[in-house]
Amino acid sequence: MTRTILDIHILQTVPPSNLNRDDTGTPKSAYFGGVRRARVSSQAWKRATRKAFNELLPPEELGVRTKKVAEALAERIIARDTSMESVAVDLAAKILKAATGSDITVPKRKEKKEDGSAAPESSYLMFLSRRQLDALAELAIAGSGPGKDVKALEEHLKNKENKARAREAVDTRHSVDIALFGRMVADSADLSVEAATQVAHALSVHKSEIESDYYTAVDDLNTDEETGAGMIGTIDFNSATLYRYAAVDVDELRRNLGAGLREDESPGTPVEKAVTAFLEAFITSLPTGKINTFGNHTLPSAVIVKVRDRRPVSFIGAFEKPVQKGEEGGFLEQSCRRLAAHVPELEKQYGLTKKDSDRGWVFRVGEDTKALADLDPRVTLEELLEEVGAEVARRLGSDA
Repeated sequence: MTRTILDIHILQTVPPSNLNRDDTGTPKSAYFGGVRRARVSSQAWKRATRKAFNELLPPEELGVRTKKVAEALAERIIARDTSMESVAVDLAAKILKAATGSDITVPKRKEKKEDGSAAPESSYLMFLSRRQLDALAELAIAGSGPGKDVKALEEHLKNKENKARAREAVDTRHSVDIALFGRMVADSADLSVEAATQVAHALSVHKSEIESDYYTAVDDLNTDEETGAGMIGTIDFNSATLYRYAAVDVDELRRNLGAGLREDESPGTPVEKAVTAFLEAFITSLPTGKINTFGNHTLPSAVIVKVRDRRPVSFIGAFEKPVQKGEEGGFLEQSCRRLAAHVPELEKQYGLTKKDSDRGWVFRVGEDTKALADLDPRVTLEELLEEVGAEVARRLGSDA
């Protein structure tokens, strides 16, 4: 069966930083090829990518992942009818229970609030699109009847058809981020969404050591006679040239988004939008761990994008043997040479170069990346987004 798979390969150099730390505050790492590498978890980069969506997509295309889902829904109920403010949270909790099977209750840590203002929460992060929240708000208002009563909503939801409508509201019109990254609904497995995107842990292409910065802070109000620091401490950090990889199953993405199409949209439109948004967000995003301390704002030096018709393929094998620094220092140039040798050999041996349907592009910056010149056509970021979007739309159109 022919598929549409988008592979994204990135080389990005990051100076002293602590992008993603463990429970001791130390930058995460992993052993690969027999040496310790710098590592940034997939979860950290997916979070950064989702945050980048806020600048690329309108709010109604995105979701909300929170335990405070009852409050989020109550706000939408009140926005539609301000007279329901006193019962909005209770209505929200009732319809969420019917829709997802999850108990929405006040956490024990908040039960002792004297003013009784603690709002109920779900026991785990619940991921709903804004359109799904809007649909639930409409159903809650309609089901509460003219008296705007919680008991009336309870009776309303005892009807199987009404309850089914509530469940349908959270199982259609998925947002872009839900469609890409999936979601788990612990109490109703049938409402879970299979992720269309896989994101690998970013690894340094070379051996990476962890260093410590010893710092002091001076008390501004100390007199000249009061010597010494007001505070001392240490921060661990590392620096690395990272290989980053992600794969998007465009067919799964279309299935996830399909139920959310409007009648005036063509089948390829929302998928193309989601693919290009993910591509730009994943390329340009950066986890913000200790960003104010290190100011490590960098962008990738090289990006290789492949559209395949069978399966995703990572190029991490090019770096199983750690890259050694060049004669003048640095790892980027040698990393690009590794890829320039590894990719054609891998694709030749597996017959991937024989497929006319497989396409690729290279986005690169600087002389150190020139070894990648012969892999695929060189494009700017704007051209990359436009051409990948057009290729996805073409393939989806041909499959329609």
